[in-house]
Amino acid sequence: MTLRIGVPSKGRLMDKTFDWFGQRRVPMRLAGADREYSGVIDGLPGAALVLLSASEVPRELAAGRIHLGVTGSDLVRETLPDWASAVAELAPLGFGYADLVIAVPAFWIDVATLDDLDAACAAFRLRHGRRLRIATKYHRLTRDFLKAHGVADYALVDSQGATEGTVRNGTAEAIADITSTGETLRANHLKPLDGGVIHRSEATLFLSRVAPWDAPAQATLGQLAGRLGIEVPFGPEG
Repeated sequence: MTLRIGVPSKGRLMDKTFDWFGQRRVPMRLAGADREYSGVIDGLPGAALVLLSASEVPRELAAGRIHLGVTGSDLVRETLPDWASAVAELAPLGFGYADLVIAVPAFWIDVATLDDLDAACAAFRLRHGRRLRIATKYHRLTRDFLKAHGVADYALVDSQGATEGTVRNGTAEAIADITSTGETLRANHLKPLDGGVIHRSEATLFLSRVAPWDAPAQATLGQLAGRLGIEVPFGPEG
């Protein structure tokens, strides 16, 4: 079976992924017109390049339709409930850094930590008769994090647009979102909480534990692992 490798289909993530593999003697390139979303891997017979959105990669890995995939570690943990049983982390790639953080309005001078947020949630419920709303795209990660830190009396609201703008627009009181530099948070008069980093994300190469790993796929994986200088859970190396 052909070893299928899923990588981001456009933008800086695709370019940096191509660079990372190319520097390790696994050159990748687009084939045909850009809009065709097809590509090839040169010099590695038995391997095929699959171009996907970063958000599609975790689902394709978990379904076993690709053997390897590059995506953000945040997306894998958010998308796959029991992610460690579906995929294995093979290598962090050293780019695509971003932190998933809890942020509140900058003028909340008495709210700087998670304990402060818990108290603010309780006070908000007493004053307004409803739960404090936290807008996010990352429901699973945010819920698990807040539960682990004893924060209660909040409601997660879905945000599929510009999450940082939900507080200004009055659709949420706080947010949980990805930030790289913090500039967008500051521009929207938000501040991250001390100790409020939910996950530090990075572009990562993942292996599907449920893909059909027949002898040809394992042999190609062994060749690839040798070039990349990484260890794999099974299969020949070199």
